[in-house]
Parts: sequence; C-alpha cells; structure tokens
Amino acid sequence: MNILDKIIADKFKEVELKKSLIPVSQLENSVLFERKCVSLAENLKIGSGIIAEHKRRSPSKSVINQRLNVQDVTSGYENAGASGISVLTDGKYFGGSLEDLLYARASVNIPILRKEFMIDEYQVLEAKAHGADAILLIAAVLTEKQMAYLAESAKKLGMDVLLEIHNEEELQKSLKVNADMIGVNNRNLKTFKVDIANSKKLSALIPDEFVKVSESGISDTAAIADLKNYGFEGFLIGENFMKTDDPGAAATKFIKQLKSIA
Repeated sequence: MNILDKIIADKFKEVELKKSLIPVSQLENSVLFERKCVSLAENLKIGSGIIAEHKRRSPSKSVINQRLNVQDVTSGYENAGASGISVLTDGKYFGGSLEDLLYARASVNIPILRKEFMIDEYQVLEAKAHGADAILLIAAVLTEKQMAYLAESAKKLGMDVLLEIHNEEELQKSLKVNADMIGVNNRNLKTFKVDIANSKKLSALIPDEFVKVSESGISDTAAIADLKNYGFEGFLIGENFMKTDDPGAAATKFIKQLKSIA
C-alpha cells in the first residue's frame, strides 16, 4: 500500500465511526449550516488568487509548524490579502481537525476550503456544518460517479467544488463533474515529488468554464507570474507560509511582491 491507499483506508474507518456518534440531523441543526457560503471561485478571479493553507504537518515533510494557533494564522492570511483559506482537517496524517475549521470560520470572512480526503456525503455535511465555503474532491481516490455525487451534494448546500487532478487521465474523468475549479496538484501523491511543469502541461486541456488552480510547490512570485500565462487564477500555498514563525507576515510580504509584478 502506498501512503494514499493507507490514508483512504483509515478515512473509511474514521467516517463510519463518526457516523455512529454524530447523526446527520445534528450536523444539519448546527448554527453554521444555514450560513450563506461565499464563492471561492469568484474570489480567486477578483483578488490576489492566493489560497493560503493552514497545515501543521504532512506525510512528506513530517512537522511543518505545530506551534501556532489556527486563529492567528488564518486571520493573518486574511489581513495579508489572501483570496481564500485552505484548512486541513485530517488528524492522523496532517494534524488537523474539524475544530480548526470552526476556529478559522470564527476568525475570517473570506472563503474557506475544507481540505480533506472526501469519500462520503457525510463529510460534505460536516464541512457545511463547520463553516466551509468549498470542498476538495481528489480524482485519484474517487470514481467519476462518486465525484459527481459528492459535487452535487456540495452544490445543493451552496458550496463551491475544487476538483483536484494529477494527470490527463484524472482530468478526463472529471470534466462532466459539476465543479467550479479544477486544481492541478504538482505533487505526485504516491512519491510526493513536486514539479510545477505539471500545471503547465495540463493547463491547455482544462476547459475555460473551470477556474484553474495550481497546487503545491509554489514558493515564489515568479512561478505565479509564469503560471498566469497558462490561464491559472488560483494558487494554493501551504508550506511556504507555514514553515515560517509568522505565516501571516510571510503571506503579506509574498502578496505585496505579487502585486508589484502584476
């Protein structure tokens, strides 16, 4: 089993356990369930295009930053001018939680993406109940039918959908899914190697109806300026900010520099 297979196997167990403890009715009765979502896709078009991520650790890098609280990080990102925030909610492999999503929602007004390995409609309801505006669907771990079902579940709740692909095969099975954004992950989920050329290679194959997002391995503004030439409007950045002592300050400096070369 590679790391992705292990994560998904654990996720199935985790979701079944949660279902046995917290019924759907409890999620639907949460205060945030009736909240009107803010479109991440639209925000990317009109702002900096940066989706800044709260990420404590990862299977590839181990600990990135576990010293800071999510409120300070996410409010720092909003003040920096990020167009959206990504919050990792996987506990075992990334050190995140649904509580992180709640704290982020209480701290910012810009759109929040629940970054999670989504395999079940229950997780979509969880995302809505904890204040997310958008969900991530990973084509590598879902069938076309599963993606279509989960995307429709999110759209019914007013949430945006970011569909993540790694190659042309995953893109082809994603094109009929009702998503708002297609994200090209530059990190190979099986080897964890990163190559931004992956975004450039796949950009021309992504229809214009989707907002194009480049994910992983973006560490300087020159890379973003280059990717914009390929039609990308969104750029998900996590480790580059989180590895610093003050992610908000790092994001502020980065976005100011980005504006100066725009």
